[in-house]
Amino acid sequence: MRSRRPETLSVINKTAGATLVELVITIVIISVAIAGVVGAFSLIAGRSADPLSQTRAVALAQLYMDEILSRKYDDDTPPGGRPKRDGCSIDTEESDRKDYDDVDDYNAINNASPENADGESLGPAYSSFTVSVTVTCAGGEVDLSDDEAKRIDITITDPSSQDYLFTAYRANF
Repeated sequence: MRSRRPETLSVINKTAGATLVELVITIVIISVAIAGVVGAFSLIAGRSADPLSQTRAVALAQLYMDEILSRKYDDDTPPGGRPKRDGCSIDTEESDRKDYDDVDDYNAINNASPENADGESLGPAYSSFTVSVTVTCAGGEVDLSDDEAKRIDITITDPSSQDYLFTAYRANF
């Protein structure tokens, strides 16, 4: 039997690692990627309050619209709406919010701080909002004679000065 001789391996000793140029290029690439991610986050963070403001504006408009539509068509309209009053006029008779008893009275609200039906503040969550209400005779817009309906436009302005417009019609019945 022959004995086997171990084969000799030649080992070349190489240094493993990165050069300074490779490290600088890696740092630059990672910095550009991080800058892009941070820029995207700042854009998202800047708009994160928008949905909350929109939700509050809708809730505020709904509060006002429900209140206005529950009032009489005109100051001379009897309870129940019959007999119906002829004509359409916009007369703001009451000056105090808690005395508003017909749709026309709300026409006096212009860039006002939000209040409930008793004229009390809605609190700090709505303190930076403003409300404006415009009432006009607009029966022709809903296929009625001009004196048969009033259009109610509510404009809510949020803290970032974004306007939200809500419209409803109150018919004379």
